Amino acid sequence: MITISEKSRSALLALTELAGRGGDGPVPIMDLADARRIPLHVLEQIFASLRRAGILQSQRGVKGGYSFRRPPSEVTVLELVEVVDGRLGIDAARDRATSACDWVWGESAEVLVALLGAQTVADVAQREVDEHGAPMFHI
Repeated sequence: MITISEKSRSALLALTELAGRGGDGPVPIMDLADARRIPLHVLEQIFASLRRAGILQSQRGVKGGYSFRRPPSEVTVLELVEVVDGRLGIDAARDRATSACDWVWGESAEVLVALLGAQTVADVAQREVDEHGAPMFHI
């Protein structure tokens, strides 16, 4: 079964926001949640998983927050989705295939994996800038 949840979408939104801030140090999770209108408790759960997976690192204290452990150009959307939602289940879909119709789903999953694996967080952040211009920060 291929499942990509709203949590994966929220994770990509938050990491795109974090990448767009340029890596000048840790960013408070509340700032990311507010900027992308993601409930804080949801983002806390997601970021805990991403930290354990080695995608993010956290820093405690007054100047604390989250930053990338690896460059956003090395974090694929596929990796992000699989950390948040688990493996996409392509092998299981292929193993259950008993008809030509079933094979369509298996092949579709392979295309999806290739697409998500070819896109990085940096790619998504750059595309956002290209489509919407540089983000505006209001003080």
